[in-house]
Amino acid sequence: MLWQPSLPDRYINATEDELGRAIAGRRQELGSKLLILGHHYQQDEVIRHADLIGDSLKLSQLAAAEAPRRGAKFIVFCGVHFMAETADILTPDEVEVILPDLSAGCSMADMAAYDDTVDAWDAIHAAIESKGSGRSTTRQRVIPITYVNSSAAIKAFVGKHGGACCTSSNAARVFEWALAGGTEKRARGEEIKILFLPDQHLGRNTAKSHGFVTEVDAAANGGIAETALWNPKLENGGLAPDRIRDAKVLLWAGHCSVHKLFRPEHVVAAREDHRTVLVHPECAQEVVDIADLAGSTEFIIDTIESAPPGTNWAVGTEVHLVNRIARRAAERGVGVRILSDCQCLCTTMYRIDQPHLAWCLDQLAAGKVVNRIAVHPEAKRLARLALERMLALAPRKKDAFAGVD
Repeated sequence: MLWQPSLPDRYINATEDELGRAIAGRRQELGSKLLILGHHYQQDEVIRHADLIGDSLKLSQLAAAEAPRRGAKFIVFCGVHFMAETADILTPDEVEVILPDLSAGCSMADMAAYDDTVDAWDAIHAAIESKGSGRSTTRQRVIPITYVNSSAAIKAFVGKHGGACCTSSNAARVFEWALAGGTEKRARGEEIKILFLPDQHLGRNTAKSHGFVTEVDAAANGGIAETALWNPKLENGGLAPDRIRDAKVLLWAGHCSVHKLFRPEHVVAAREDHRTVLVHPECAQEVVDIADLAGSTEFIIDTIESAPPGTNWAVGTEVHLVNRIARRAAERGVGVRILSDCQCLCTTMYRIDQPHLAWCLDQLAAGKVVNRIAVHPEAKRLARLALERMLALAPRKKDAFAGVD
């Protein structure tokens, strides 16, 4: 996490209304030079100022198209650090990307450090190349996939090694692409092994949707697990060489601090309350398996917006988004509540607030760019490769996930 200096007292002591008026005034003053992006998880006081609203990748794609069209010179990304990096990767070089609070990181993205990933890559290949007793000589090739919720450094690593990024909506398609050989056609008799970073749960749920036996299923039902958890804090990921060689999918030991809070008992309680359960695939497999529906943020929003009046839902994702779609749904007679009563909010996203937004716009109006997020040109080039490979793959079936597919 980067360090954000304290703001002057006038921003901290101002009321929400005073800050809102100040931000609106600066937006008018800066005009078309400014483009503000607001992530779905953002609090209402901030997202009302956004020119564009969406998930992290969608916002970066929209910004890449809209910034040149509008003549924007500055993008203020009301999200977290990896999102601002992705916007910098995809937008023209002359556009400067700003994060209002540098301490707005992502714990999941931080769980996959570049040096740890290099070490894992070397260890995995050392295990593949070692001679096990009676081991087949079939060639194994590792293809890395990273969730877009990762740093530019990890995206660059994946791009350099023939892999791709994925979103929760097209993870299944990216898996298919990798299993078919990725950037190279799969050779006859060749085995493809996927290294999935940094979210073990999206990786595990996607692997299961492709018919792989996960550790969760093997523990519950017997059989041999085809997925294995790579823990970067342990030597060789905590795995024996034979386990590394035999695994079809290696899952990085990362997770979303919000979605890990939803548990199977929450699903059971929601069912007893006669609610349809809709969750994000960053939730644990045990939750996704018994939910009625699982899918990306856009899938969740679309599903609730098309829900018939009189239906009732429990949604397992970030609380600000759930509250926002619940208010809109209530106007149509659709009942929506969050799946768990615990405080399921993205605390790092919450660091982006009106005081920091007002401060960075005041600095812009004074001709000073603060908190610029700039990815190194070589990292940008390699990360763009990983993103472009992903963008070439369309999501499957309205991006519904495997829980009920």
